[in-house]
Amino acid sequence: MNILAISGSASKQSSNYHLLKAIQTLFKDDFIMEVYDSLQDFPLFTPNLLKEGVPENIQEFKAKVVNADLVLISTPEYTHNIPAVLKNMIEWCTHSGEFSNKKVIPITFTPHEPRGEFAMQSLLFSLNALDANTIVQVPLYKTEVTIKEELILLSDDTQTLLKEVF
Repeated sequence: MNILAISGSASKQSSNYHLLKAIQTLFKDDFIMEVYDSLQDFPLFTPNLLKEGVPENIQEFKAKVVNADLVLISTPEYTHNIPAVLKNMIEWCTHSGEFSNKKVIPITFTPHEPRGEFAMQSLLFSLNALDANTIVQVPLYKTEVTIKEELILLSDDTQTLLKEVF
């Protein structure tokens, strides 16, 4: 299975990125997984840009979504919502259909419960608007992992949960 894992954080090399890298390591023998961490490089979506032509980096991203068997999206919660960079990515894909019937697993990765609930709700609303096939939603918390510098170590319980999800 070919998986595109998208970090929805506004910061490159964020904890969401490192979580996805840990998941990639967990499943390295089972799946082909690419971790995408460049939503910050997308220009702000406006309908006028569609008339001028979709920028090359967004065309490349859309091709990655189309070619993926599954899209994994990990997001923090900013002011009870998803980050603007993630919403911007969704806007770029709204009319072109890359997410239509695409299997998606949304993950919120926040400091502790109940944080992430509003971001998950927002992300699910957007995925529904894209006609994505949301398989399961996964709330994860930083209290469930060990963070050492830029490395995230998944607890046994988190590994078991993720294996059940996949």
